[in-house]
Amino acid sequence: MFVLAEMKHVIRTPPWKFNVKLTDAIAEELNKKLANKVVLNVGLCIALHDIIHMEDSFIFPGDGAAHTKVRFRYVVFRPFLEEVLVGKIRSCSSEGVHVTLGFFDDIVIPPSALQHPSRFDETEQVWVWEYDTGADGEKHDLFMDAGEPIRFRVTAESFTETSPSGPETPDATTPADSAKPEHKIPYTLTGGISESGLGLLSWWTS
Repeated sequence: MFVLAEMKHVIRTPPWKFNVKLTDAIAEELNKKLANKVVLNVGLCIALHDIIHMEDSFIFPGDGAAHTKVRFRYVVFRPFLEEVLVGKIRSCSSEGVHVTLGFFDDIVIPPSALQHPSRFDETEQVWVWEYDTGADGEKHDLFMDAGEPIRFRVTAESFTETSPSGPETPDATTPADSAKPEHKIPYTLTGGISESGLGLLSWWTS
């Protein structure tokens, strides 16, 4: 679930931190810059693990800060495909079951990856597994309520570039609402529970 990612970056240390040990000042700036941020094709950054190498610091004309090229390792959240995780159901919609890990919310289990057969209850806004009890075709509805712990397998991941591409001039014929920038999610996980032992933990307790 968590991996160490090696990265390089030039860190700007402001003048008021010159009385602090350089490694400590750089560590603070790295965490300020990266913690809880998604790096494209790397994952969700959690915390600095260690600094591997620092080059000489430079002060450029017109800027009293020190600039140091640093190579470091960062603890990153990026589950392996097929890894099994346990989270909580955040909500349900026609798009599937939305899951949270507490520190990461962009996980969805699509309808095709739920236990079969399942249906979406529009009134309750929950997915329901129509569990076959094996007794003369009798079925028992198992509801996937918000807040319930759920075990799922990671089946796919998706990174999206969210950096601004530059100012755009809206077309005079384009409605003002459609000119608003689209909200993009930088990192999403897709899960599945269509296997024995996966799904709500309460389903499999003896």
